[in-house]
Amino acid sequence: MLIAMAGLPGSGKSTVAEQLARQWGIAVVSVDPLESAILRAGIDDDQPTGLAAYLVAETIADAVLRAGQSIIVDAVNAVAPARDQWVLLADRIGVEVRFIETFCSDAAVHRQRLEERRRDLVHLAEPTWHAVEQSLDEYDAWSGLAGARPRLTLDTMAPLPELVERAATFLRS
Repeated sequence: MLIAMAGLPGSGKSTVAEQLARQWGIAVVSVDPLESAILRAGIDDDQPTGLAAYLVAETIADAVLRAGQSIIVDAVNAVAPARDQWVLLADRIGVEVRFIETFCSDAAVHRQRLEERRRDLVHLAEPTWHAVEQSLDEYDAWSGLAGARPRLTLDTMAPLPELVERAATFLRS
């Protein structure tokens, strides 16, 4: 199974993905560390490093899925082409794809989480709250290929164990 996370930076998707991966014993491939590595390799930041990171994540996910294992892809997946990328990959390999979208209903808490996180991605700047607000304006409605696939939406104001249990129940259904 391919599990694709989606949600704005700081909304809690990585936290949910990591806990779910531990519980299920599956790998997580996260786009942000991949983009940081691409930048560390000397690729200029005026290049489409975000797109490159999504393509590297797809290549890794492809190999894991072909080996018969499930994987969680941790990415913002804010636009339809990014989401559809995971549907097309799953269809190509013949596995199920499920989306878990996170959001934080309390803007002050969301902002605080974003401002307090430290991910040690030396070559990738943490997004500012202003950038997240702009991302919200550009966040596509769920449509296209991904819009027709199962999706769970989680408000990360709920306790983490509850979120992970809801996600696990969704994936088992």
